[in-house]
Amino acid sequence: MKRIVLSFAMTVALICAGLAPSIAQTDPAEDTAATVADSSAGMVDSAAAMEEEPAPMEEETAAAEPMAEEAPAPEGGLHQVVKQKFIEGGPEFMSFVLICLILGLAICIERILYLNMASTNTEKLLDQVDEALKSGGVDAAKEVCRNTRGPVASIFYQGLDRANQGIDMVEKSVVSYGSVQMGLLEKGLSWIGLFIALAPMLGFFGTVIGMIQAFDAIAAQNNISPGIVAGGIGVALITTVSGLLVAMVLQIFYNYIVAKVDSIVNEMENASISLIDVLIKHGITDKSA
Repeated sequence: MKRIVLSFAMTVALICAGLAPSIAQTDPAEDTAATVADSSAGMVDSAAAMEEEPAPMEEETAAAEPMAEEAPAPEGGLHQVVKQKFIEGGPEFMSFVLICLILGLAICIERILYLNMASTNTEKLLDQVDEALKSGGVDAAKEVCRNTRGPVASIFYQGLDRANQGIDMVEKSVVSYGSVQMGLLEKGLSWIGLFIALAPMLGFFGTVIGMIQAFDAIAAQNNISPGIVAGGIGVALITTVSGLLVAMVLQIFYNYIVAKVDSIVNEMENASISLIDVLIKHGITDKSA
């Protein structure tokens, strides 16, 4: 028992000896204040942590609000955009460009429909004419051509109508009437070419007028700023783009129509040669009463 008490006393003495320097350097009042400050800081940190816990939700809400604000408003579509650009470019200039587009497209559509209706299956027509010449002669062949639509059938009819006047007359008739049909096929192409050339010119004209307006505004205000020259430059750029766009659209249709006309003309020439061969084969081109 004495040994235990002695050991406990020695342990207490050693602890007190180790804490003595710290106690000597630190004032008890300061230790108490530090302890209270530490406790207060801990409480403040805990309260701050509790207040900061919903912060992520607030940040997510704050991040979602700009996204909702930045969402583009629904527009009226392509029609609304074109209408707005038409007004910005100036109706006094854009109206002429629009007229070129409308008239040019009208002629192009009319030509395309006409050329598609003028297309003929020449091989089938030649076979029908050959069979008609075998069975009923020239009159039956002319009836077949009369009931067939297209310039090739019209040329065949003219050649068959002069078959009794000799091969030379048939050739002249076919060539002459072929030129007439070619003129009908190319009808209206000059107007399309005019609108293709006129639309960019009108656009450039609007460009020049817009630049003049911009420089007049600069001279009147004696100041160069984007707000002053924006109107004139807007007219200049929009009219130029519109004129070039109209010219490109009409040029595509024009090239298609020219290619279609060339294709039909080639068919007419080949079919005319084949018709003369058929007439010679049947011996119908000999002069007879």
